Amino acid sequence: MINYTPIGIIHSPFKEPQGTPIQPTAALDVAGIIEINPAYAAGLKDLEGFSHLILIYHFHLVKNSSLLVKPFLDKELHGIFATRSPARPNFIGFSVVRLDKIDANRLHILDVDIIDKTPLLDIKPYVPEFDCRPTAKNGWFEKNVHKLPATRDDGRFIK
Repeated sequence: MINYTPIGIIHSPFKEPQGTPIQPTAALDVAGIIEINPAYAAGLKDLEGFSHLILIYHFHLVKNSSLLVKPFLDKELHGIFATRSPARPNFIGFSVVRLDKIDANRLHILDVDIIDKTPLLDIKPYVPEFDCRPTAKNGWFEKNVHKLPATRDDGRFIK
C-alpha cells in the first residue's frame, strides 16, 4: 500500500466534471487558487520565479478504472496508458498551469482544467529545457488534437 497526504487543495470555477476543459491549453485564462497546507508553506520559497507549474493531484471524483477507455478526443477504445483519461489504475492527474502570483500559502494560477476541491499531491516547476520535447510524436492524438478547444468533460469517468 502506498499512501499520499495532500499538500493542499485546488480551487477552480468547475464544480463538477461535466463541462470542464479536458486540458490546460483548452482552459486559457481560467483562474484558480491553490491553498497550500500551512505545514508545507516553506516549500514555496523561490517558486515565484517560475511562470508555469506542474501540478500532480488526485482525481477525487473518479469511481472506476479501466485498462481500455474511450477518451474524450476519439470514438475508439485505447489503452489507458495511451490516453490522458482520469480512469487510471491510480487516480493521479497532472496539469501544467501558469503561476500568476503567490500570496502567503495561496497560489493564484491560470489555465485551470481541474475540478474544484481537488486534493493536490505535489508541485514541480515547469522548466522548458527539461520538459519540452519539440520532436515528440503525438500517436493517435495527431488526428484528433484539433478537437481540443471545443471538447469538454461529459462526466463519463465519474459513473
